Amino acid sequence: MKISIFGLGYVGCVGVGCLSKLGHNIIGVDINSEKVALISQGKSPVVEKGLNELIKGGVDKELVSATQNYKDAILNSDISFITVGTPNDINGHLDMSHIYAVVEHIAKGIEEKNSFHVIVVRSTVEPGTNLKIGRLTEKISGRVMNEDFGIVSNPEFLREGSALDDFFNPPYTLIASESKKALEIICELYKDVNGEIVETEVGIAEIIKFINNSYHALKVSFANEIGRVCKKLNIDGTKVMNIFSMDTKLNISSSYFKPGFAYGGSCLPKDLKALNLLAHDNYTQIPILSAVEKSNEIHLDLAFNLITSKKKKKIGFLGLSFKQGTDDIRYSPSLELVERLIGKGYDVKIYDSYISLSQLMGKNREMLYAKIPHIVRILVNDIDKLVENSELIVISYSDEVFKEYIFNNQGLLKDKYIIDFARIDNKLESWKNYEGICW
Repeated sequence: MKISIFGLGYVGCVGVGCLSKLGHNIIGVDINSEKVALISQGKSPVVEKGLNELIKGGVDKELVSATQNYKDAILNSDISFITVGTPNDINGHLDMSHIYAVVEHIAKGIEEKNSFHVIVVRSTVEPGTNLKIGRLTEKISGRVMNEDFGIVSNPEFLREGSALDDFFNPPYTLIASESKKALEIICELYKDVNGEIVETEVGIAEIIKFINNSYHALKVSFANEIGRVCKKLNIDGTKVMNIFSMDTKLNISSSYFKPGFAYGGSCLPKDLKALNLLAHDNYTQIPILSAVEKSNEIHLDLAFNLITSKKKKKIGFLGLSFKQGTDDIRYSPSLELVERLIGKGYDVKIYDSYISLSQLMGKNREMLYAKIPHIVRILVNDIDKLVENSELIVISYSDEVFKEYIFNNQGLLKDKYIIDFARIDNKLESWKNYEGICW
């Protein structure tokens, strides 16, 4: 394929080398004459192991060239990659000026073309940029988005020092567009790259890089906080984290990475608090871990405000324990929420098939009666009765019993509000009075 790459910085140069290695014709475009000259000589303007060889190979095979003439690049290519930088501005927002400057150049070139052109946004951009680029291109070129050209969001996940391997062997290649034709072209472009090509929504593709890098920063800081505490206790923090990382079922996995309700139970709150006190007692600051409990409290506030915003007084809770399959209500976020609602005068009823008041004992029973002294009047064993007497239903955790009941009794629920903390089933999202806590 014929490709122009706008921006010969790190991402752009890697694209020049790797896409030419796949056999594509590449035109590098930059306002910097020195970068253009280096590419034309088969040299990389950036330092990356193996990249000089790829670019030289592309030049030798007459697959790679470079220019400052943006219009020639557009007229002689079918796909244009935007790989310019988006640094933080003085307030911390991304500086998008280079993006839109490039788009203006591309749009002027598209104005003179009669064939379909694909613009690929490889740079890290703010959500909503894809559409803005499309509208700007339409305005300047006089062409119609998704008919004469398409915009594809294709974030890069390259690490300096291993960028070539990351390009050819990514965990996945992510693409998104409102243009089916543009997606088909980019799928064909990446067909020889290892790993799955994942098509997603534009907004997801635009925000994923922020999520990835923020999480990576969090991991580094988390490991350092653990290291600080361990050193104070004469424990080898590296060995601790090595053992931690061996657990790929919970610790290093997709477990817990599901937006939903606040955490609770007998273990997470207790051990987090204890670790924070260990750090405090040893004069060590661990601000990330100190903020986790506050973050959980904020999420509980969000749930409370979501329920009360519906202006309904009769609330039915499906689930009281801290998660499905247990009667453990110790530090259950649902219990905290129910206590607050009752305190504000709401008429609350609860159905939880896992909880039997006659079988509760110890701290579990003690905490329940401390929070809700009149639990006998509030906990019901008939889900039909709960639904009939409620104006708003709260689903606190995912359970097949709840799911089956909801879909088998749609007539009974049609006039009820449903607030879902567990994303029990995506089909509910089409219901008029349904709302999820994070979706």
